[in-house]
Amino acid sequence: MSTIDNSNLRQLAVFAQVVESGSFAAAARALSSSRSRVSEQVSQLEQALQVRLLQRSTRQLELTAEGQLVYAQAQALPDILQRVEAAISSPEPSGRVALTLNHDIAHKHVLPLLGEFRERYPQVQLDLVLDDEKIDLIHDKIDLAIRVGIPDDDSLIARVMHEECFSIYASPDYLRKNGHPKTIKELSEHHWITLSQLHNNGLQRFRQSGKHIEVQPDDYCQCNSPLMLQQMVINGLGIGAMFEATVRPELARGELIHLMPTVASEAQVFYLIYPSRRQLPLRTRVLIDFLLERDVFAADAL
Repeated sequence: MSTIDNSNLRQLAVFAQVVESGSFAAAARALSSSRSRVSEQVSQLEQALQVRLLQRSTRQLELTAEGQLVYAQAQALPDILQRVEAAISSPEPSGRVALTLNHDIAHKHVLPLLGEFRERYPQVQLDLVLDDEKIDLIHDKIDLAIRVGIPDDDSLIARVMHEECFSIYASPDYLRKNGHPKTIKELSEHHWITLSQLHNNGLQRFRQSGKHIEVQPDDYCQCNSPLMLQQMVINGLGIGAMFEATVRPELARGELIHLMPTVASEAQVFYLIYPSRRQLPLRTRVLIDFLLERDVFAADAL
């Protein structure tokens, strides 16, 4: 009984190439393979079909009756495989790439660069998935993610994009109404806006002069969106710990003031994450290279 299945399609294509080339050696040259490998694949196909397809001799190959029947069905396969290879090896990157990232990174760092990317690669379409929570790249069919912190999954590739510490900021309006904190104790007495993904019960962890310090405010609001946190602090609703890179324009316009510059968190790393290095489509590779080349978090990136 034959056990042929879809895994034998490659062997059928090799068999058809052998027939068209007239010998194992010529077929091996056409396929950029070895004679022994080509012969092995034809033998495996014969075992799967449980029939002899070729009569072998030192001078020539002859099709058996069964071989003629199989070749009649398989002769189109080499051409199909060549067309498939040509389609996926096009020098022009094309197709859809799904990128997930936080709302603030999307709006403030990636959006201003999308026009340039589109000009470079007009055949690549982006599916931007904005989500402040981490989502499963494999399950949700995401090609790339920009995230803070290295992934727990060892199967994911993580490329460093940027490294920065959280610093403490408040709006001028908030400071006029509530005073300017000068000490760690005074910081804990202020109203805070905290990010729920990073802190429990409002606790803030920092370093000052090489020492670990904690700020535990009694009065705080939480949200799960870095962009919303930034807007709440800018609107004078409280003090917040944020990355300078994400509020650089607001600092330049005087909408935020950097408090206690000697106090900052441990360094946090932004990563570009994707499922595998192997067999990445060209459309995905060019987006990876573009994001790393443009250094989207740098002060002069825009």
